[in-house]
This record gives sequence, C-alpha cells and structure tokens, in this order.
Amino acid sequence: MPSEPPTITEPGETAAAAPDAPTGDTTNATSNETSNATSNESLAPVGRRRRRRRIDRGLLLASAGIAVGLVLVGLGVLVSVTGDEATNLPDEIESIAPVPDAVQVLSQTSVFVDLLTDYTGVLVIDGVEIETISLGDIDSSGVEPGQQVDIPPATVYEPGNATLTYTPTEGAPIETFETGLHRVQVIYWRVELGRARDSEYTWTFNVI
Repeated sequence: MPSEPPTITEPGETAAAAPDAPTGDTTNATSNETSNATSNESLAPVGRRRRRRRIDRGLLLASAGIAVGLVLVGLGVLVSVTGDEATNLPDEIESIAPVPDAVQVLSQTSVFVDLLTDYTGVLVIDGVEIETISLGDIDSSGVEPGQQVDIPPATVYEPGNATLTYTPTEGAPIETFETGLHRVQVIYWRVELGRARDSEYTWTFNVI
C-alpha cells in the first residue's frame, strides 16, 4: 500500500486540524427535532377533532321528560298499595272506605266497612255514633218489582257479607260531609260474644 506523502509545514504555520467527526449530541438533537416535528404533525388533526359538539335541546328535553316519568312511576309504585298492606287493618276487618288519609273525598261519599263473617258493629263518625239497622229488618213488603227500597238514615248492616254502610242523606245524623278532616271509628265484635267483647279501629279522611 503506497504511503501518503508527508505534510510539509512552513515555518510559523500550524498544521490544519482534521475535521471533527459528528458527536452523539448532534445526533440526539437531530433525532429530537424529527420526533417533535412528527408529534406536532400527529397532534394537529386531534386538535381539529376536539371541537365542541352542539347540544341538541330537543333530545335533552326528551331525556329529562323520560327521567321525570320514571321517577313518577317509581313513586306511584311505592304509594299504590291497597288493603291490609296500606292500612294495617286488624285481621277482623277486610276493607274500608274511604281509605285512610284520603285527601279528595266527595261530600256524599259512603263510609263502608267489610268485616269477617260472624262479626257486626257500629260506626262512630265525627264523634256521633250512628244507629245500625240490619238489612233483614228493613220492610220491603210494599215494594213493587224494580222499585228501590227506602233505606233508613242509619248504618246498614248486611249479615250475609258482614258489611256496614253509612251514606250521608237528608234527615240522617250526618247529612253531608263538610270540607275538611273527618274521623271514623268502627266498633266491632263477634255476634255470638256481644258488644262486651268489642274492639275498635279508627281512621281519617279529608273532604274537598
């Protein structure tokens, strides 16, 4: 291999230094610049995609309506129980009307109590004990077929179904229920034992 000719340096001159090889720092800087440029390019479309979506007010109102409807249905289920579950009635009472704490009762509404078989009783309404008359004791001898039997202004007891019914009417102790709160007490007992072994149940309702 032929040798390179020697470098001749004139007196007073300094030999020129060979150009430095690229260092690692320069390589890293170039790499970082390339990486940053790539990142900026990739982020640019994302920024454009992140525009705020316009809210559809119609859809929003429809969703709110559905939510309110579901809440009302849930409340309806919670308060729609009837009978013993809603009123905690004694075992001897199967049903009553108006229901306890009713708030939209009409002024001529009948008060009704359905007792177990072989039970009877009386109604005390707003502190007034109403006379009880058995349905079998009502005279219907002169009534033609299709005509109504005149019901006396009292509580009517029907032995076959063991029910007590009082309807406000003219000439009765209570002719109409005035607007406001009313209190009903049913005193009941087994027929064979008599009133000396009675029990009672009380509830209220509100007339509009």
